[in-house]
Amino acid sequence: MSGNVKVCTTSGEPVDKVRAEQTETEGQHKAYLVLCAEEREKGFVRPYRDRYRHVGRSICGKMADSSPLLGGPRSICSDDFEHDGEHGIQTRTVTQPEHAQIENTHRLGGCGSVTTMGRALSETYARDPKFYGATFCCHCNQHLPVAEFVWDVDGEVVGS
Repeated sequence: MSGNVKVCTTSGEPVDKVRAEQTETEGQHKAYLVLCAEEREKGFVRPYRDRYRHVGRSICGKMADSSPLLGGPRSICSDDFEHDGEHGIQTRTVTQPEHAQIENTHRLGGCGSVTTMGRALSETYARDPKFYGATFCCHCNQHLPVAEFVWDVDGEVVGS
């Protein structure tokens, strides 16, 4: 979308006021920025979807140590999935079951819960998928990067 789109708020309050009030580190904000109705009415570039699942962040997951204890914790590469360079520069220790899940999904974290959004927020995502950089997880009670979420209906990464 061009930088000339009109932005409104879910509360009807001025955009600057709502932006200034979005300081909470936990919990939902009092109001959110959305594309104004006339912008959303121009049509969607993605399907309308209003439910997303928290799946965690995409990571490499390759073993960072060569000889973990049998059944014990493992040190894995926690750099971004398909990163360049050596494995294990950024590491994280995980249990064997966590490692097995990461090997299959290349995802770390994510509570698995589904959050449902209101219509104006959902239409804003459908009109401009890159409008938001973070979204709210109702179970974790915080805003997290959109890349940690997939649309519940089709598994596509939110914001893509």
